[in-house]
Amino acid sequence: MTEQHGGTPPDAYVEAEIHRLLAEDPSVAEQGITAVHRERGLVLYGEVESPHRREEILRRVAERFPDVPITSDIGVIRAEAPSQVEELP
Repeated sequence: MTEQHGGTPPDAYVEAEIHRLLAEDPSVAEQGITAVHRERGLVLYGEVESPHRREEILRRVAERFPDVPITSDIGVIRAEAPSQVEELP
């Protein structure tokens, strides 16, 4: 998990604003990320196709909510074709 520290705790509307920010921004258009309020801040969950995309999401959320502590639990899934043939029994 990656942790980014801010100053004030998130309010009840931050989760919905993050979902809207990530879904409606045409350069991100990400609907697979879930924001959940926890006692120490906000945790972002989900999977994306590359480390670059994960960093872009974290950057945009941190820019929009600079005072909210954010923890990332965003995984990276393989988006390329398999390198070998799978043989079934």
